Amino acid sequence: MTFRNDLEFAKQRDASDSLRRFRERFIFPTDNEGKPKKYFAGNSLGLQPKATESSVLEELNSWKKFAVDGHFKGKNPWYPYHERVSRSLAKVVGAKEMEVVAMNTLTTNLHLMMVSFYRPNPKRFKICYLEAAFPSDRYAIRSQIEFHGYDPSIALLPLRPRDGESVVREEDVLEVIEREGDSIALVLLENVNYLTGQALPMKSLTEASQKKGCKVGWDLAHGVGNLPLQLHDDGPDFAVWCSYKYLNGGPGCIAGCFVHDRWADKAIPRFAGWWGQDKASRFMMGSEFHPISGAEGWQLSNPSILSLAALRASLDCFDEATIEALAAKGQDISGYLIFLLENELGEKCEVLTPREPDRRGAQVSVRLKGADKSWVEQLNDLGIVGDFRQPDVFRFAPVPLYCSYQDVFELVQGLKSLCS
Repeated sequence: MTFRNDLEFAKQRDASDSLRRFRERFIFPTDNEGKPKKYFAGNSLGLQPKATESSVLEELNSWKKFAVDGHFKGKNPWYPYHERVSRSLAKVVGAKEMEVVAMNTLTTNLHLMMVSFYRPNPKRFKICYLEAAFPSDRYAIRSQIEFHGYDPSIALLPLRPRDGESVVREEDVLEVIEREGDSIALVLLENVNYLTGQALPMKSLTEASQKKGCKVGWDLAHGVGNLPLQLHDDGPDFAVWCSYKYLNGGPGCIAGCFVHDRWADKAIPRFAGWWGQDKASRFMMGSEFHPISGAEGWQLSNPSILSLAALRASLDCFDEATIEALAAKGQDISGYLIFLLENELGEKCEVLTPREPDRRGAQVSVRLKGADKSWVEQLNDLGIVGDFRQPDVFRFAPVPLYCSYQDVFELVQGLKSLCS
């Protein structure tokens, strides 16, 4: 696509956008005059779908009307409620329905997966990860290593960019896996890095890791809902994600988990809970644990229905829009943002996110000359909501479901005024 840096071009792109109708299904924060702001923080918290309120109220009314009987009565009985989102989640991540489950929160799910798939021994005990991964991932990885009695200074195998570069090169990741693979128990990577917006190639890195005998897991927090994923075909052992960013489930919304079906019925170590018990015997209250086949067998407790109701309202949009269409727009509109930043700001900005469409998610990270965290409030005064990460990185997410090309144009004009 050839871009232009004028408002008319942005308006033309919006007029031809097949997804533009979805913008009207979301609630934007407003300024003091009630005018909607340009929202680019969906990589931290997605906007609320207008359908969320009625979806949650429906379950509050069921609680009011049926009380405990709401588990089996009403329009949406709560006992099987989590199964209602499995088909949509499976389509979003490219998996079989029995390979996915909505449960817990991301870091909790990450720990549960490492209980099963990080099984260190004196020969294989290292965890290969991105040094710039989201801190919660790093905390979880280190604590698992220490829990098993290993020294993190030896067992941690961090992947770093080359000197003077902002993102990790695929060939460098492959080289580390090839060189260290015999000592690696688990390769655990973000498919989109939270700081730079870099997307890693899941299939090639998974295959290379498994060829060396390593287990493989992916954190999809910044890729789910904006990148086309094929978890079943790419073949990682597991993946985890949150649902409050691009999936718009609301703050602290129930998270998701993928376990490849080759593990569906294996006797694999896990932490068990009653909601993962075989459904036919769940209420028999027996002493023996027989896990449900597939990802549901890793469940611990019955999920929050109100959280699931909020997530379901958003997933209806994904079912209609399709992840393929969203991914195509996400690549295009993020490319447009990069184009405008470089053409309008020039040497005043350094774009950290890769230019190649298949190497980025729906987020553009940038360093701005002379900027600091105070610029977030200054942008907010201009009606623009962005995101800042210490020490000097601004993150802007032109979310394909609800961001317009005109929003992007006006974002860059706002940054230009601050830089001046």
